[in-house]
Amino acid sequence: MPTKLRWGVLSTANIGLKKVLPAMQLGKHTTVAAIASRDLEKARSAATALQIPKAYGSYEELLADPEIDAIYNPLPNQLHVPWTIKAAEAGKHVLCEKPLSMTVAEAKSLLEVRARTGVKIGEAFMIRSYPQWLRVRELLAEGRVGELRAVTGVFSYYNVDPKNIRNKVESGGGALMDIGCYLIHASRYAFRQEPSRVVGLIDHDPQMGTDRLTSAILDFPGGQAIFTCSTQLIPYQRIQFLGTRGRIEIEIPFNAPPDRPTRIFVDATGDLTGADISTETFPVCDQYTLQGDAFARAVFENTEVPVPLEDAIGNMAAIEAVFRSARSGGWETPQR
Repeated sequence: MPTKLRWGVLSTANIGLKKVLPAMQLGKHTTVAAIASRDLEKARSAATALQIPKAYGSYEELLADPEIDAIYNPLPNQLHVPWTIKAAEAGKHVLCEKPLSMTVAEAKSLLEVRARTGVKIGEAFMIRSYPQWLRVRELLAEGRVGELRAVTGVFSYYNVDPKNIRNKVESGGGALMDIGCYLIHASRYAFRQEPSRVVGLIDHDPQMGTDRLTSAILDFPGGQAIFTCSTQLIPYQRIQFLGTRGRIEIEIPFNAPPDRPTRIFVDATGDLTGADISTETFPVCDQYTLQGDAFARAVFENTEVPVPLEDAIGNMAAIEAVFRSARSGGWETPQR
């Protein structure tokens, strides 16, 4: 069995250059072997800065490289599916940034592609490989909170730059697609169910047209999830899981720092002073390193990737339903 999955990267997107690629280079089972940009000089500059062996001036050249095993796709949202298809047809496994697609229909089109090409295709929700999230799921399964009945979350940052891709409607920008997707994914992960109906409320930026403030309720068979996400609020993130006998809170759930420990809080008494809350601390690690290694192991062992297409389709179905609800003013059923 090979020890390193050789990654090629489509584009010099900031998330790759600043977070994902440096972390993947530290992986036990991953190595970044090539990077491509439509601008060869940009690709060469990134390759030099990150000590990546190969640089290409087109995505097609990278996909044609026989020494590349897998593709990391951090392209703008509207390009996720088209280039994931091209990569799969070139025989490359694909880890695609979230959200995987712009629509449910787009995401579902990848099912046939995966079946036809035989490659692995996964969505890059890095939290799924991170120790604090694995521990939360373990605690929920053990019944530490009793019966899980509610998930509450907030995720926000402030960005009003009209040139930023997160503020462009045509690129799938806005709060729900960019960060609300994490809150939906987290609630589905915790309940291990799909929401039966959702209701959403959206405030759009009057100039850019993107949703700048979105809140929603997701109604699951086992309980409810409520969340607020925003691209124009003070940066903040928190999520809580509340049950009949306890509560779990993740301090920094999504942008876990790679340079210091993370913590979760377990409340087993409901003492409002917090006197009886226990803290679990997790050693320093990088969630992007863990994500790359988990994907590589799935390839080497021919097992399921952490976030397969079926999961991505379920998440997009909930996202679409929130958008529909904001327009209709009523409850909407996710359509997979």
